[in-house]
Amino acid sequence: MAVSERRGLGRGSPAEWGQRLLLLLLLGGCSGRIHRLALTGEKRADIQLNNFGFYTNGSLEVELSLLRLGLREAEEKSLLVGFSLSRVRSGRVHSFSTRDFQDCPLQKNSSSFLVLFLINTKDLQVQVRKYGEQKKLFIFPGLLPKAPSEPGLPKPQATVPHRVDGGGTSAASKPKSTPAVPQGPSGKDKELVLGLSHLNNSYNFSFHVVIGSQAEEGQYSLNFHNCNNSVPGKEHPFDITVMIREKNPDGFLSAAEMPLFKLYMVMAACFLAAGIFWVSILCRNMYSVFKIHWLMAALAFTKSISLLFHSINYYFINSQGHPIEGLAVMYYITHLLKGALLFITIALIGSGWAFIKCVLSDKEKKVFGIVISMQVLANVAYIVIQSREEGASDYMLWKEILFLVDLICCGAILFPVVWSIRHLQDASGTDGKVAVNLAKLKLFRHYYVMVICYVYFTRIIAILLQVAVPFQWQWLYQLLVEGSTLAFFVLTGYKFQPTGDNPYLQLPQEDEEDVQMEQVMTNSGFREGLSKVNKTASGRELL
Repeated sequence: MAVSERRGLGRGSPAEWGQRLLLLLLLGGCSGRIHRLALTGEKRADIQLNNFGFYTNGSLEVELSLLRLGLREAEEKSLLVGFSLSRVRSGRVHSFSTRDFQDCPLQKNSSSFLVLFLINTKDLQVQVRKYGEQKKLFIFPGLLPKAPSEPGLPKPQATVPHRVDGGGTSAASKPKSTPAVPQGPSGKDKELVLGLSHLNNSYNFSFHVVIGSQAEEGQYSLNFHNCNNSVPGKEHPFDITVMIREKNPDGFLSAAEMPLFKLYMVMAACFLAAGIFWVSILCRNMYSVFKIHWLMAALAFTKSISLLFHSINYYFINSQGHPIEGLAVMYYITHLLKGALLFITIALIGSGWAFIKCVLSDKEKKVFGIVISMQVLANVAYIVIQSREEGASDYMLWKEILFLVDLICCGAILFPVVWSIRHLQDASGTDGKVAVNLAKLKLFRHYYVMVICYVYFTRIIAILLQVAVPFQWQWLYQLLVEGSTLAFFVLTGYKFQPTGDNPYLQLPQEDEEDVQMEQVMTNSGFREGLSKVNKTASGRELL
């Protein structure tokens, strides 16, 4: 289970405890790109710690503050434990869930691993093994000189690493306080040995990696392996506390996240402009405005505010390594409201509420209940994911819950549209208002296609794009999502704009007497020179 290292809750009333727990839930993910993971009683053999895209002169710092294996001394001496640093392609990460339990990643000379950090508890050292031609991937003991210190934790002893060449000779490398990056060896890669400290039945050490050239740029995945737990049913619980700090030359953001500050700021301005323009249209056509039109305006403004807070969070993460806590809370609140308003608005429009009917059927009420409930769960899952480190035991569980709930919501909002199309199809063949109903049927079919395209682009195409593009262009995923959302908002507003000639807003719900009178007037010729009057849902008459 994951253990939080934040300040304790203290004493207080149950209400105060609830408020503090909510704040911890909302602010748990505000550690930015300085990650701290503490696991107790962990039994997993492989833990995916972090993924980050590095440019030249980027740095990765890892401090293993505590590793307590919980085994007998004889078992610890022969244990295979350590870290692996891999370079992955196009946003992919290594998955160890399907590998053979007899295979230990620390024993395989696989080309997928760049560097292995093998913890040798018998000799109290960490062997660093490099694979491939990474001549400018520099590895040093300890942390960078300006790395923040964590009080109350055992510190690794200052050790001087040794590089061992093929002939068995060794030479001391530079101490860890040296800020300069040394030139890489010109020949065969040499093995680096780091010191391992043993204190109070726990082990600790630290190291940092520097990306020395453009050839080593890419997205890197850091994992921890305990091969003693590879056999199911024979796991031994262990405790681990690790701090990870990653940084690029221009800030703490990954290569794929650096453009997001400007992207979200521009998209926030676009949604704000769209909302203002939509309100101006509503003010010019007050006689044709329904309540759902104002709900659409509220959605545009909420989306803009959410993107604004999201942009500010990325700015502070890039400059300080963590966002401002108050702004992070505001982002979570606006993100929750935006998600709920989005699905509710789509479902209301799809059901034809206020356009072709004023009440919702029992089936549609059930759909709304499901959508609202699922949206609450999806936003809770999103907040929990943001408050957890990637290596936490329940991280993947909440990520799968978020993905499943999102798909359920996307599927549920399609039912009201389908039911409205069937209703219009039946109405077009039974009453005398065939032309108007067929026009509405065509428009609702267009809206159905729009919803399908919106879900398809933001859930499927965007994910495929994230996997296909290089690591520094993965921000195109967010651009496609936000661009598709803006296009969907604009097209929806265009189709449902409050104008008198909009077929969506013309409701020829006439009584049978009116229909009979119309037929009499038509047959007798009294209707010549007269214009027809239609009523809107609010009872207003439009010529």
